[in-house]
Amino acid sequence: MKTDIILSGVGGQGILSIAAVIGEAALEEGLCMKQSEVHGMSQRGGDVQSNLRLSRRPVASDLIPLGQADLIISLEPMESLRYLPWLKREGWVVTNSQPYLNIPNYPGMENINAELDKLPHMIALDAEEIAKEAGTARVANMVILGAAARFICIEYGKIEEGVRRVFRRKGEDVVALNLKALRAGFDATMQIMT
Repeated sequence: MKTDIILSGVGGQGILSIAAVIGEAALEEGLCMKQSEVHGMSQRGGDVQSNLRLSRRPVASDLIPLGQADLIISLEPMESLRYLPWLKREGWVVTNSQPYLNIPNYPGMENINAELDKLPHMIALDAEEIAKEAGTARVANMVILGAAARFICIEYGKIEEGVRRVFRRKGEDVVALNLKALRAGFDATMQIMT
């Protein structure tokens, strides 16, 4: 059993928080894990990408080879397309449907959606809207993680525990808000998949 995950988005969207939660959950699950650090410009608004490799056996490399990712988790739709060469044919893309307009020549959403619609295994959610319903748009990253949880080789309860561990220093209200967003994303995917 192994799962190779690419996390993508732009700086400030919470990619590192997603990686930390998955990492905590993987440890709780007893998995071996390797993670590459962020590539690209990680300041607010710059491209951010991370590789997570989870396995029951030791993982040799922290970088996912082309065509070997099981899952792309993206907080930005154009960024999800950037990493498609790494996705397995049967892999899944879970992405926020709302763009982060950080460049002047951002492609039209009709073009981006046309490319996403070509994918056989893709879920696109308006993470900001779902996050607002949960309490604040700032937890959109947890909505997307919840939406992707079904495709990660970790029991959902352990992902919840990862959220508790990562956010506990910020207080119970922050933990509760992030758990609510995680569940909202999970439920949204379950509705799409049924």
